[in-house]
Parts: sequence; C-alpha cells; structure tokens
Amino acid sequence: MPLTTLPLAGADLAFDPHWLDADAAEMLFSELQARIPWEVHRIRLFGREVDSPRLSCWIGDPDAAYTYSGTRFVPLPWPGALLPIRERLSRELGTGFNSVLANLYRNGSDSMGWHSDSEAELGPQPAIASLSLGATRRFVLKQRHDPAVKLALDLASGSLLLMRGDTQRHYRHALPRTAKPVGARINLTFREILGQD
Repeated sequence: MPLTTLPLAGADLAFDPHWLDADAAEMLFSELQARIPWEVHRIRLFGREVDSPRLSCWIGDPDAAYTYSGTRFVPLPWPGALLPIRERLSRELGTGFNSVLANLYRNGSDSMGWHSDSEAELGPQPAIASLSLGATRRFVLKQRHDPAVKLALDLASGSLLLMRGDTQRHYRHALPRTAKPVGARINLTFREILGQD
C-alpha cells in the first residue's frame, strides 16, 4: 500500500499506518529493545546540558557522524535486524539512508520537545522516514510562524511517517508527555547524513 499524502500547508508529509504488519512490528520491537545499547544522551537546553528525556542510540555507516545540540555522535554499526528495513525504505522511497536515530520512550513520562531536524548535515530539504514500534503515542507538528497551523497524529506500531521537502524549514514537531498509562515505544528516524566539506 503506497503512502498517503497528508494535507498540511508548506509541508511534504506522507503516512502509512500499516507499513509493517503487527507481527513483524512486534518482533522488531522486541529485538531492538533487547539488543540496542541504549543510553541517555546529553542535550543543550536553554544554555545548560541536561539528560534527554528518553533513551537513544545513533546507528549508521562509519562516515555518518552527526552533531545535535552541541554533541557529536559517532554511529554504532547497523544491527542485522535493521538492514532489511533500511533496504526496503530506500527501495520504496527512492531515497538512500545511511543512518538512523533510535529512540526508546520507556513510558508516558519520556518525551521529545519542540524542534526541527535542521542540522547542516541533513541538507536543506531532508527526507526523514520515521518508523514507530510498540505503544501508540501522539506526534504533533506546528508551523513556525503560525502555531495555530498544526497537525496531530497517533503513531501506532508499524506506522511510517515520511517528512521531506520544506517540512523542517516551516514546522517544528514534538512527542509530548502523557499522563495516560502507556507502554514502551521505539521510534526509528532514518536519515541521510551528507558529507561535510
């Protein structure tokens, strides 16, 4: 089933709520939760360094180093379970991906604050393929210049959201905390890190 375009002014978004079937998504979640060396990344927030409110791991080709919030991340090698996912994404989307940021949200208290994926290494119009596994969480985008223009999506296990074009230039996105009882969620954001001059 092809991805469906989502209507949002100034953004280029496509979505498939069932990109991975339930059994495949559950198996991949269990494999990655157990085998990825999850760690707490330090991020710069309002001029000071704090622990990121989730666990993460930067994975990719050897030359896919990435600088985020003042910290340079050198990628760990691709786990075998992610190689067929990377290959399928590249084939179906016509975009090469040399890296993936894996995030583990342990419960509803883990979150991701408002930001854009606008680092220089991603280029001016990055394609970011976001695959969700595990518990369903609410993902929100809002326009930079008019926060009333926004879109909220419930990202269920196996769903794929593609953000490309000018989306990062015009929009910020977040995964808010929730007080509802919710299980663990893994989010995989596949990216292409460009060579630096």
